[in-house]
Amino acid sequence: MRIARWSLLVVALGILSWGGTLLAQAFYMNGKAVLAQVLLNNAWETTKQTGQVTKAWDWADTWPVAKLTFPRLDENAIVLAGVSGEALAFGPGHVASTAKPGSPGLSVVAAHRDTHFSVLRHARIGDDVLVDTADGKTHTYQIEEARIVDARASGLFQSGEGKTIALVTCFPFDETERGHLRYVMIARSAPQQASMPTTLVSAR
Repeated sequence: MRIARWSLLVVALGILSWGGTLLAQAFYMNGKAVLAQVLLNNAWETTKQTGQVTKAWDWADTWPVAKLTFPRLDENAIVLAGVSGEALAFGPGHVASTAKPGSPGLSVVAAHRDTHFSVLRHARIGDDVLVDTADGKTHTYQIEEARIVDARASGLFQSGEGKTIALVTCFPFDETERGHLRYVMIARSAPQQASMPTTLVSAR
C-alpha cells in the first residue's frame, strides 16, 4: 500500500513539474512578445524624431518603417521592413518591391493571420486605416475591397493614380496549416483601380 501511495505521489509531482514548465514557458513567450512591442515602439519613435533607421535591437534584420492603426477596432501595429521570418514574428512586414507605405503607388503589407493581422477578420469595407510614416505624417486610407486570391497565381492588376495599400494574410483564418489562399484587404486614399500582385508572400 505504501509503495502504491509513493508511486502516486511521484506521478503527481511529475505532472505538477511538467505543468509548471509549460506555464513558465508560456509566461516567457508572452513576456518576450510584450517586451518586443515596447522596443519596437521605442525604435519607431526614435525613427520619427531623428529621421534615421533605428533597429529595436542590435542584431535585428529588420526595422520599423510605418505604423498601421485601425481606429474602429482600436488596434495598431508597427510595420517592419521586409517579410523575413523575424519581421513577421514581431509585426506586419512591408514587401520591399512595392511602394513605401504612405507613398504613391501600391504598398503591400503582410502579417500572420493568428497574430498581427487577426484584426483583418474583424475589419470591414468602409473602415479607415491610418498609416503613420517616418516623416511624422499620417495618411488616411479607406478599405474598399476584400479579396481571396491564390498565392500561386501571377500577374498584376492595372494601376491607377494615387495611393493604395494591400493588407495580406493567410486564409482561412481558422486553419493551422499553411495553404495557397490569401485574404487581401485593399485600402485607398482616393478612388482608383488597384494594382495588386497576385504572387503574394506566404504570411500565415
